[in-house]
Amino acid sequence: MLKYTDYDIVFQEIPDELTLAINLSNCPNRCKGCHSPYLQKNIGEPLTEESLSVLLQKYGKAVTCVCFMGGDAAPYDIAHLAEFLQKQQIASVKVGWYSGKSELPAEFSTQNFQYIKLGPYIERCGGLKSEKTNQRLYKILQGKMNDITYRFR
Repeated sequence: MLKYTDYDIVFQEIPDELTLAINLSNCPNRCKGCHSPYLQKNIGEPLTEESLSVLLQKYGKAVTCVCFMGGDAAPYDIAHLAEFLQKQQIASVKVGWYSGKSELPAEFSTQNFQYIKLGPYIERCGGLKSEKTNQRLYKILQGKMNDITYRFR
């Protein structure tokens, strides 16, 4: 089961979007230099359709995107919640997922996502703003993953 520890409205995670970023716990990646090592523990409140609905009722009209930050321990649960976000009637939002994995899991559909970031944090390479980063942010258009990492520089 997915759990979230906190959330915030952010401007820099997804270009041109006002994003409700939801930090998910139980991260299996253990990246050296992780900015949020507390998220490696299985802590927080369950993230369900109901709890997402509460967040959308509170912030939905103020944001244009919901981005799941983590969730690599349960990627198909992330896909399920992305589908829910596309079908719900509270607020029209785009959906993003920041994964610390280098590739999407087998049989994973990007159908309900507009943005996906892939790549573990590698200290010597830096994050998305670094010219040397191994991480990539993709905008999903007509089922195709288009690399938009350059937008961070």
